[in-house]
Amino acid sequence: MVEATFDIIKGCLERGEKVKISGFGNFVVNTKRPRKGRNPQTGDEIIIVGRKVLTFKASQIMKKSLNSMGTTTPTSSPSSAASE
Repeated sequence: MVEATFDIIKGCLERGEKVKISGFGNFVVNTKRPRKGRNPQTGDEIIIVGRKVLTFKASQIMKKSLNSMGTTTPTSSPSSAASE
């Protein structure tokens, strides 16, 4: 069932559709244009080919959920207190 769900999501993204999972986030395929770059080892100028990239943006519900999990202040461990 999970594999079938992933196949549906993958198919939608391949067709250029946005995928929104309520309470989780959005998956979007963006297109990057070709651009000039430089080989760091040789310094030669190269052309970086255009490509499609997958981006994910978490929903506000997911962000709130993640941020509420870590609201407690961490206590210092004995080893870190000894090194001060």
